[in-house]
Amino acid sequence: MKKLFDEFKRFCTKGNILELATGVMIGGAFTTIVNSLVNDMLMPVIGLLTGGVNLSGLFVALDGGTYASIEAAKEAGVGTINYGTFIQNIINFLIIAFCVFLFVKAMSKIMPKKEEAPAPKKVDRLCPYCKQVVHDEATRCQHCGSDIAGK
Repeated sequence: MKKLFDEFKRFCTKGNILELATGVMIGGAFTTIVNSLVNDMLMPVIGLLTGGVNLSGLFVALDGGTYASIEAAKEAGVGTINYGTFIQNIINFLIIAFCVFLFVKAMSKIMPKKEEAPAPKKVDRLCPYCKQVVHDEATRCQHCGSDIAGK
């Protein structure tokens, strides 16, 4: 049991796990802000552009009847397909994805660039006799004429 606990402790104290946990918490807070932006700022404008239609209130009653609202249909015990809520959630997702894209793009400009490790230098092939540089595919040394095919 102690071994399992120690392994779990090592797992939790790794840098990646702590960064992931921080990201999830910030993501939750960020989602709340973006949801407020969508619901309180953008959806009223979209509703105005669509003639006052409240997207989240759009639904189809499964009994074929007409009801004033989703709540009225549910009180009558009728199932509903709330396609307006689905459309609003798609809009929320697209706005959240766009905001995350902008945030990541801004952070990538702020963060210092990682220096790439230089490519390993190619080691020159030397003639075993005269020690001059020869081409990798050469079978004879151009300097001393020695046969280096088998070397």
